[in-house]
Parts: sequence; structure tokens; C-alpha cells
Amino acid sequence: MASRLPSFPRTIFTVVEPISLIAGCLGPLVDADWFIASQIDSAASPVSSENARLVALQLGNAYGLLFLVGVAVLYTTNELRVVRNYLVALLIADVTHVGLTCWGLGYERTVDVAAWNAVTWGNVGFTVFLGLTRTAYLLGLFGPDAAAKVPKKEL
Repeated sequence: MASRLPSFPRTIFTVVEPISLIAGCLGPLVDADWFIASQIDSAASPVSSENARLVALQLGNAYGLLFLVGVAVLYTTNELRVVRNYLVALLIADVTHVGLTCWGLGYERTVDVAAWNAVTWGNVGFTVFLGLTRTAYLLGLFGPDAAAKVPKKEL
């Protein structure tokens, strides 16, 4: 079904975003302490607790689940309505993800874009990019979806 999407959003949603979800999954699974410490850069050296490590591992697992759900929806459904509803759900999650991240960072860190690390760029910058791409697609700014191919009946 994703083959019916215009080329730019199709590439973003079926190639770029799944790769980013795998990266989001691997970060905490490979090095939970690094992942925890990189959420908010601070002068004080943060100490990871067992609770924080567990939450980071669970978050990595959730990113893996999102990867699997995305691949399942975008590569298996024959219903464009399902794809659109999936993208609306992700758009809502994009808004809340950025909002919660900015709330956690606080105003000063949020507006200090020059000091953002790779994790903040992923959590805010890349998520805003995905949200804007979803919005543009849902508004039809990339053009119409390709028509469904109907198999011809042989006589």
C-alpha cells in the first residue's frame, strides 16, 4: 500500500523512519547508561539508577515495537485509509513527543538549539521534520496518491 504514496513521503515513512526507529531501539539496548546520560546534557555527571536503566531498556523495546508496527502497516495493508489513520496517530505522537521533550528540557535548553546533542536533535528536530512531512502529506501537498491498480479480467 505504501507504493501508492507520493515518492518523498513514501521514502521518509518506509525507509528513513524505520532506520531511525532501529537506531532509537539500539541506543538504550547497547548502552543504557550513555542513552540515559545523553537525554539532557548537564555539567553534573548524571548517575544512572537501576530504575532508569530499566526504563531506558523498555523505551528501546518500544522503539523496536514501533518499527515492527510501521513495517507491518506500511508494507502489508491494502487499505489507504489504514495508512492515513496510522499517519494521523503518529502525528499526534509526534506532537506529544516534542512537547514532552521540550517540557523535560525546560525553556532554556529547548531554545538553546546550538547546544543540542544528537539525542535532542532526534527527539525534537527529526520528530518535527517527521510531523511536518506527515502534515504535508495528509494535506495533499505532495500531490495525490497513486490510483489503486485493478487487475484486468481475462476473457
